[in-house]
Order: sequence, then C-alpha cells, then structure tokens
Amino acid sequence: MTSSAEHTPERPDSTAAADIADAGARRGRVRARRAAVMAVPATLVTAGLLVLTAEGALGVQFAISGMPFTVTATELKGEGFAQFGNLREMAEGSPNAGDTGGQVLTVTSVIKDATLTKLCQSVDLGGTNLIIRAGEGAKKVRATDLTTDSTQLSGDAAFKNIEIGNDASKLNKAGDLGKGPIGVFSQQSDTVRIKKLRQTNYATTAGVFKLPGLKLGFGESGC
Repeated sequence: MTSSAEHTPERPDSTAAADIADAGARRGRVRARRAAVMAVPATLVTAGLLVLTAEGALGVQFAISGMPFTVTATELKGEGFAQFGNLREMAEGSPNAGDTGGQVLTVTSVIKDATLTKLCQSVDLGGTNLIIRAGEGAKKVRATDLTTDSTQLSGDAAFKNIEIGNDASKLNKAGDLGKGPIGVFSQQSDTVRIKKLRQTNYATTAGVFKLPGLKLGFGESGC
C-alpha cells in the first residue's frame, strides 16, 4: 500500500547553491542601485534646493548633508539682523558624519530683508565644483527671511544700532526666525552691511529667494 504522506526528495546541493548565488546577486544589484541613487542627486539636489528655497518650501530646520559649501558676494545689505550659536544635525547614518557624531556647531545668521551683489555659491563634489552665480548684472539677488548656518564668515562689516550679548531667545529685530535657543549668546542690529562677504555654510533657507541672471555649471575651482 502507498502511504498517504508523500515524501518530497531534497534538491541536490548544486541547486541550493545556485539559489543562494542568485539571492546574493539580487542583493548586490539592490546595493548598487542604492549607491547610484546616493551619488547622482549630488548635482541635482543643489539646483532643486534653490527652487524649494525660493518657494519657501523648506523649513529652517532640516537634516543637513554634512557637505559644506562656499558663498561669496561683493556686497550684502540687510534690514533686521540677528546672529546666534546653533547645533545642526546630519541625517542618521550620514557618510559625512566622520568623528563628529553627525553634529556641526554653526553660527546662525538671520536677515529679514537682504540684497546681495554678485552672488556665488559652490560645493566641492570631489574633483569638480558645482557653481551657481546670480545678481551679476544691474539686478541684485533679493531674499526675505534669509537664514544661513556657517562655520566661517569674513568681510568688512558695518552695523546700525547693534546689541551684543543678548539672550538669543529674546531677539526681536529679525522676526520670528531670528530667535535662538534660550541661554545662548547672540547679537542683533537694525541693519547690516558686509563688503567682500565670504562664508562656509552648511545650510541656507529663505522665504523668498530671487536670483536674477542665474547661471549653473561646473568648474575646477569654486567661488
């Protein structure tokens, strides 16, 4: 008599090994696609950032990439200025974290209304630089609620009615975005003017960002 329970023979070892190899190949292709997704947007995201910032779609706080970029202008003029210390966070697991724990200590500058002459922004992509220029003609770059997170800032600066040593949570000259954490040293002024501006930034946001004569391209050297 034949048993009601049929026995299924085991597959040869060669078949099982082939299945394992196929699974490994599929995982390899998935990892390769993920790596490509991480690499390609490096040039595209910066261009998209300008659009999102210009439309006010980005909030003041977001996970920074951890890639610094340079900003220069022959002159910056602003109405309603505030500046205070801040701590910015990279996305969890960012390859740019290094030994920083994914945190960057920055100086946050907020300007209620700003104009910039001959703006240049560049980011080193490793062997080449993505460069954005604007405001080189008669029309200047204009921004409202302009916020930058910098690790370096230089230029010839002049302030009107400056206050130094305020608690950052009590600032009132640059609007709601111009308030920092309680207990943090800060300064503010009615106006700011900086000639030969140069910044190393990790983040920039604005409510409105108008870039007349926008030019985007690649070059061996940055701004």
